[in-house]
Amino acid sequence: MASTHQDNVVFEVNAIGWAPSGTGTALSLHHEDPARLPTAAVGHGHRPSGRYVDAAGRADEEDGLCQVITPGALKPRVTYRVAGWISVASGEVAEEDGNQQRGHPIRVSIRVDDGSCVVDGGAVCAQPGRWAEIKGAFRLRENPRSAAVHVHGPPAGVDVKVMDLRIIATDRKARFRHLKDKTDKVRKRDVVLKLGGAPGASVRVVQLDNGFPLGSCINGEVIQNPAFVDFFTNHLDWAVFENELKWYWTEAQRGQLNYADADRLLDFCDRTGKPARGHCIFWAVDGDVQQWIKDIGGDRDQLMAAVQQRIRGLLGRYAGRFPHYDVNNEMLHGRFFRDRLGDDVAALMFREAAQLDPGAALFVNDYNVECGNDPNATPDKYIDLIRGLQRGGAQVGGIGLQGHVTNPVGEVICDALDKLSATDLPVWITELDVGEPDEALRADDLEVVLREAYAHPAVQGVVLWGFMQGHMWRQDAALVNADGTVNDAGQRFIELRREWTSDARGRLDGDGHFKFRGFHGTYVAQVTTATGKMLKAFTVDKGDAPLVLDMMDI
Repeated sequence: MASTHQDNVVFEVNAIGWAPSGTGTALSLHHEDPARLPTAAVGHGHRPSGRYVDAAGRADEEDGLCQVITPGALKPRVTYRVAGWISVASGEVAEEDGNQQRGHPIRVSIRVDDGSCVVDGGAVCAQPGRWAEIKGAFRLRENPRSAAVHVHGPPAGVDVKVMDLRIIATDRKARFRHLKDKTDKVRKRDVVLKLGGAPGASVRVVQLDNGFPLGSCINGEVIQNPAFVDFFTNHLDWAVFENELKWYWTEAQRGQLNYADADRLLDFCDRTGKPARGHCIFWAVDGDVQQWIKDIGGDRDQLMAAVQQRIRGLLGRYAGRFPHYDVNNEMLHGRFFRDRLGDDVAALMFREAAQLDPGAALFVNDYNVECGNDPNATPDKYIDLIRGLQRGGAQVGGIGLQGHVTNPVGEVICDALDKLSATDLPVWITELDVGEPDEALRADDLEVVLREAYAHPAVQGVVLWGFMQGHMWRQDAALVNADGTVNDAGQRFIELRREWTSDARGRLDGDGHFKFRGFHGTYVAQVTTATGKMLKAFTVDKGDAPLVLDMMDI
C-alpha cells in the first residue's frame, strides 16, 4: 500500500497482500515470539511488528513471495532503499565455511513492467532461526507502468520468511544535515594560538593540507596525460597503481619479472609528493590469477615456493616505499590460494609481509561490503574473515572497502562502517567509483559516499578508482571528461574539498591569543602588525580537548 508518512515510506508491504511465486509455493501468516525479535536497525527506527509471512513448498530458487506496488508510488531518478527482516526455515542445511554457518542468500527484486525489467533491490544471507536485516537500494530510470516486489533466492525446499518489508525514498539533504554535527565532531578541533603579538593585530589562518587524504589510482598511460596530471596534482593526495604492482603484471610469465612499470609510477609519485598504496601482493579470485600459477596449482610445494618468492621479491624490493599493502585481494569472493595451500596460507601471507616490511599497514580489501547487496560480502562476514586472520597471527592493519557503488544510500554505508569499527581497525575506501550515466545524479551519489566516509571516525582516507573519462574501469563514473573539462561530479568533488578546508580571519585578543575551530591538517598563520608580518606553520591533529599552541616557541 502507498504511504505518505514523514519518514518517506512509499510502500509498506501488507502482511496479507502477498501472493505466492511458484506453482507449489504456499503462504501462511505467523507471529514471532517477542523474545526472538530483532532490534530496530538502519532501515526502520522502530521495533519490528512480529508479524511475518512464511513461503513454504518452494520448488525453485525463483519461487517465493511477490506483491504489487501501488501504481505511481515509484518515481524515476529517486533512490529507494529496501528495509525489512528476512529469515529461513527447514529445507537443506545451510552451507558451512570453516566454523561459520554461511546461511542462504535471499534476494529482493523489483519487477518492472510485468517483469520485462528486473531491478536488484538488495540481498542478505539468512540463517535458520535468526532474523537478518535487508538493506538494499535501487533507482528507476523511467516511470514504470507496473511494479512488484519479489522475495526469492534460497534453494528449493527452504522456507522464506518476510517481516515488515518497506520501500523508502531517501532524503539526501536531510541525511547531510544529520551528518553536519557528526562531521564537525570527528574532523575538527578547537585551536588556541598563543602568538604574543599586540592585542588587535590582524590574523589570517590558512589550511594547506587536510588530514583526511583523498587519492586516485594511476597507470602508465594517464601520467602522460597533462589534463589528468593537472587534476591529480591539484586535487588529490595519494595514489595507487591500477595494475602495475599486481602479480599477473610483474610476473606474467614464470621467472620473467617486470618491475619497470611500477618503478616509473613510483618515480612519478615521488616527483609529485604523493604516497602510494601497494595494490596488491596476491589476488584470491581464480579469474585474476595468471595461467602459470594455475598450471602449478596442483603441486602444493611448487605453489608455496612461488608464493614465498613473490612476497620476498616484491617486499624485499620495495620495503619502506608503500605505506599500505592489500595482501590477498578479495578473499570474500575467492579462495584460490586457500583451496590449494590450506586456510592458514592467508595468515601466512600477512605474517611474512609484516616481517619484510614492518612499517607498512597490511590491509584486507574487498567489494560490496558497504552496499547491502551481496550475501557473500556482508560486514559480519568481513569481520569473521579478519578475526580468523588475527587468530592465525596476521597483523591486519586496516580494512579496505573498494567502493564500486551504484545507487549508494548513506544509512546503509554508515551501518556497515559502524559494524566494521568494532574491529578497532582503520577503514579506507580504496577503489571508489560511482557508476551513473546521468552526471547530475552521479555528483549526488558521489557526495553521498564522500560525506558518509568523512563523517565516520573509523574512516581514514578515500582513494578513487580513477577519475577521467576513457581511463577508467567504469566508464560512467568519471569526474573529468576526456577533453579535460571537469563535469558535475568533478565539480562536486572540488566543492567538498573546499568545504573541508578551514580559513579563519580575525584579530588577537587581549592576551595575544587567536582562537578558531578548524579541520585536522597542516596550517600557516600570518600575523600582521604595524611593524610587519610574521608567518608560523603548525598542525592540527585529532583530539577532543582544545589544541593550545605557543607559536612563539615554533
